[in-house]
Amino acid sequence: MIIYNIFTKYFYFLNNISSPITEIKNSLGPNDLPYQIPIHPNLVHLTIGLFAIGIAFDFAGALYPFEKRILRFLAFPVTRVGFHDVGWYNILAASFITFFTVATGFFEMLLAVPIENVKSIIGQGAITTMLWHGVGGVLILFILITMTIWRGYQRFVFRKDFGRQVSWAYLFSGTIILLVMGLHGSLGAWLASDFGVHITADQLLVNGLELDNYLQ
Repeated sequence: MIIYNIFTKYFYFLNNISSPITEIKNSLGPNDLPYQIPIHPNLVHLTIGLFAIGIAFDFAGALYPFEKRILRFLAFPVTRVGFHDVGWYNILAASFITFFTVATGFFEMLLAVPIENVKSIIGQGAITTMLWHGVGGVLILFILITMTIWRGYQRFVFRKDFGRQVSWAYLFSGTIILLVMGLHGSLGAWLASDFGVHITADQLLVNGLELDNYLQ
């Protein structure tokens, strides 16, 4: 509730009281950003893609004894270590990229001007949705860092002498995190689709401006 009030006051100040951010409002584009295409959604997909590939290839490495005959029949020159290498480097890259994903998310959230008097599909307002999306993003960053450390310990310490580099608990946790990422991503999708956050066409229509004058 305290955080909610802080966000409410912030957006009040943004729209009604002069501040460094209100001073740059006139230099922002019709999508309320200093650039044409939001960066955060693109980095979000990169984070999800890298993490999903990392978990998928570690699953492939864990199940390699069952796949070996099929892979040989198809003449695919792959090894179990190769699968696990892809899993390791992808989750490492996912953690690194997620720092930029969260940073750009907060930057773009601070410049967000959601459409008023709109509710999401689950009945949330724009500020509540942004609050949950922001807090969830930070939590996911910490979870990915924890998973990367866990994965590194398995690769270089706990299971360095095993063919299967990852435990089943790690793979199960990775699957659950992917589901959580999907739910968390829905909040971000609603910010765009329902509240028009950084969506140029929505912002132009709400402000009564002609799309043809900007979208050429």
